Amino acid sequence: MKCPHCGHEMPDGYLLCDKCGEEIQIVPDFEPEIENSITETLSTLVSLQDEDIDEDAEEEDGILAGTGKRSRKPQVILAFAILLLAALISYTLYAYHIHTVDYQINKAAEYAGKGAYSEAIACLEAAYADYPEEARILFLEADYYYLQQMDNYALSALMKIIDADAVPRYPEEDVEEAYSKIVTIYANQKEYGLINELLRACDNERIVSMFQSYLAMEPEFSYVEGSYAEVIPLKLSSNTAGTIYYTMDGSKPNKDSQIYTSPLFLETGEYTVSAFFVNDYGIESDIVTKTYVINLAVPNAPVVELYSGEYTEAMMIAVEPAEGCKTFYTTDESEPTADSVPYTGPIPMPLGKTLFKFVNISSEGIASEVTTRTFTLKLRGAIPTETAVTNLVNRLVAIRYLNDSSGRNPRQSGTLSYQFSSVLRVGEEDYYTINEYYDDGTGLLSRTDKVFLVQVYNGTVAQLGYDEDGEFMANVL
Repeated sequence: MKCPHCGHEMPDGYLLCDKCGEEIQIVPDFEPEIENSITETLSTLVSLQDEDIDEDAEEEDGILAGTGKRSRKPQVILAFAILLLAALISYTLYAYHIHTVDYQINKAAEYAGKGAYSEAIACLEAAYADYPEEARILFLEADYYYLQQMDNYALSALMKIIDADAVPRYPEEDVEEAYSKIVTIYANQKEYGLINELLRACDNERIVSMFQSYLAMEPEFSYVEGSYAEVIPLKLSSNTAGTIYYTMDGSKPNKDSQIYTSPLFLETGEYTVSAFFVNDYGIESDIVTKTYVINLAVPNAPVVELYSGEYTEAMMIAVEPAEGCKTFYTTDESEPTADSVPYTGPIPMPLGKTLFKFVNISSEGIASEVTTRTFTLKLRGAIPTETAVTNLVNRLVAIRYLNDSSGRNPRQSGTLSYQFSSVLRVGEEDYYTINEYYDDGTGLLSRTDKVFLVQVYNGTVAQLGYDEDGEFMANVL
């Protein structure tokens, strides 16, 4: 399109010449029906005027001839006035018609159908100047710009609809549609950061929830910051799918920091937890930081009755119970935790040298200091444990509990086997405790409820039992 003032070639859609600065006015075409009506009215006026002139001539001739013919001039003047009024009314209606919003929109659609988007947009601009409350004008304008791949102009038109300070304010359904179109344009451009900024500035919760997958809000903490007298399982959550990165030492987190996957258990001490969220589109939230102070009483360390040392007779290792705590222990030199073996009662001292580690853990999950004991049990003159197991098997065959030394028995299809467990003092004597295991043929051993005893010095075989007071007793086989 060329500027009518200077002839400069202008891009389609421009309404201001970028060379001479003159505004381009695109005048819509006349409606054929109204134009014809006005033309006919003007033609009638001209013909009446001609007839009036002819009648004046005839009247003059009549007077000269002495006929005395009466003039029609007053009637002609009246008819002329009526027709002129009709012409003015027609033109007024036409002028009003071409400025109605429907007329301008229809004309814009006609131009757009011919690919003349500049003229179409000019019609819409004229309509919007008179009808700024009509959001459909801006939607059409945005569509025509979008079809020309002029996204920035399309966005500018749509932004007028969502402008919270705009007067007039548009209906909510129009605002939602405008947000949807803006988000679509930004998404096509992969401008996800601009979508995030757009939604962060939106005060309509419904609209925000519609597009929250594009939004990167700061992580939410399940506990407000402050002081606590208990262990707290701190949970971090995000508004949509993505990844939360965090630190617990007050340092600034980044994408190399720890990834949040499960609650953070905050025990005694002070913690400064910082976190930020990255959604699936790579948009990062701001960093949020909270400080927690956990003040918990640390339980006392376990009290073990026996001291470390060398022992020559079977002993039971007992731990004094601690109120509100559970005791756990290890014998493999690892540090005891709540996942270690729970202490439920006195433990038979193992043969040889063994390192025990005990810990008390409170109901809040607070661990005490670890109590360590090293015990060495040496039974001078005792038969080997292997001999004790052999003595037991031979005795069970002798009493027909077993068919033979391979462990077959008349009651089950599988086999039974026996393993040394510990040394136990029963009454005044020391015994090896030997556990029984069943193999159903799959190679998987399961422990039975029977515990056998073999006297550590003479090899006498018995079965472990309990008297009326719940004390150990040896039932000789």
